[in-house]
Amino acid sequence: MATKALSVDRVVNVTVNLQPLAASRRNFGVLLIAGPSSVISPAERIRTYTGIDGVAADFGVTAPEYLAAELFFSQSPRPAILQIGRWVKTASPAQLAGGILTAEEMAMSRWSVITDGSLVISVGGVETALEDLDFSAATNLNAVAAVIDAKAAGAGANCTFDGERFALTSKATGAEATLNYCEDAENGTPLAAMLKMTRATGLAPQDGHDAESLKACAVELADRGDWYGFAVADADVPVDDHLAVAQYLQAAPKSRIYAATVTDTRVLDSAYADDLASRAKALKLSRCFVCYSANPYAAISAIGRAFTVNFSANRSTITLKFKQLPSVEAEGLTESQANTLAAKRCNVFAAYNNDTAILQEGVMSGDAWFDEIHGTDWLQNAVQTELWNLLYQSKTKIPQTNSGVNQLIACIENVMEQAVNNALVAPGTWNGDGFGQIERGEYLPKGYYVYSEPIELQAQSEREQRKAPPIQCAIKLAGAIHSVDVAINVNR
Repeated sequence: MATKALSVDRVVNVTVNLQPLAASRRNFGVLLIAGPSSVISPAERIRTYTGIDGVAADFGVTAPEYLAAELFFSQSPRPAILQIGRWVKTASPAQLAGGILTAEEMAMSRWSVITDGSLVISVGGVETALEDLDFSAATNLNAVAAVIDAKAAGAGANCTFDGERFALTSKATGAEATLNYCEDAENGTPLAAMLKMTRATGLAPQDGHDAESLKACAVELADRGDWYGFAVADADVPVDDHLAVAQYLQAAPKSRIYAATVTDTRVLDSAYADDLASRAKALKLSRCFVCYSANPYAAISAIGRAFTVNFSANRSTITLKFKQLPSVEAEGLTESQANTLAAKRCNVFAAYNNDTAILQEGVMSGDAWFDEIHGTDWLQNAVQTELWNLLYQSKTKIPQTNSGVNQLIACIENVMEQAVNNALVAPGTWNGDGFGQIERGEYLPKGYYVYSEPIELQAQSEREQRKAPPIQCAIKLAGAIHSVDVAINVNR
């Protein structure tokens, strides 16, 4: 065989073009609970959990974040994802976290032989040498941290061990509080590397953080995650603070909802109008879900049930009315109190005289049911994402012709079929203004109608900007039956 040969590409040239991965739709089952506990630092801000065990491991079983998460995960079926975010309710200190220690590095045989340990810490820009650190009496690393803490206190810092790593925190709080990496002192046994608090082994130092309002926390967390629902693990939030967050989420460009619980019994009084439910209703906050209960986190349980909906499944959409709130005690109400809550668009887990209890009514503070907001938010995102993927993944352009517009319409109709499949949309009579070929009072046999004007009617200025003609959709929500009237006529 010849030592030189021509490439087969000269005759047969084959290339493989991989299509880019499609953009994912949003997950409308993610709740973010903001809490004031210091477990999550202001720099980290958010952690994600798939079960209550992870929350318990981080927060213990008495923290408000755990109590709220327990109700969320107690629902049946159980929701899949929960995020917990840090609310810097009070000014926080600066922090320096060391690297995670290995089992060998945690062995007490390495530490108990040290009687002259030393290191230099930097607090607020001032370096202080900690010397003569004696660990000979220490039986565990918490005791080692206590020895360091006793010396660090004079320099304005505290030292702790959390089972995995050592950490320093400043006594000072607020944005002016700072810490820096540790270094070895000139004398004694060097500890900076053993503690894993050097530049080469530790995490980046975090400055202190000024206290923030609940609204400022929500704004910050909105930029940190793709959560859909927001709630607070704090039983002492003023009505004005609740409303500030709800109004922010109402105005935010990304669709989200806010859930809050009213424990003040004055909400049961029709003459009282300064409660959260009354004020949220007056503001017509369609993205605010308010629930009355003696349990300050009852609304989170309701959201946990709603967030189990899988919009890709058949007949999967639900109404929140009639649902259970596990671990929440049902409220015993008079007819007058129940009517007052309904008038204020305040949900409640109510006991009935047939030994049952249900969540009622499943409404938002504005003029909408919870499932309408949840479902249409999903629908908006699904249409937006699929149209994006059509334009993004096409190997050739989508032409600015009737054929190209029909591709867009077909893409939208595919999502509408999914909405029919999950029972968000159903056939019915269109009672809105007419457009295209549909008029008020006409029947939508598919539950939806999608229309676009012919490309020939598009203004030249719009065409030159390469815009598609406006596409209009009519959908008929499937709704839900919440009450029944039956007349039984008896003849003798």
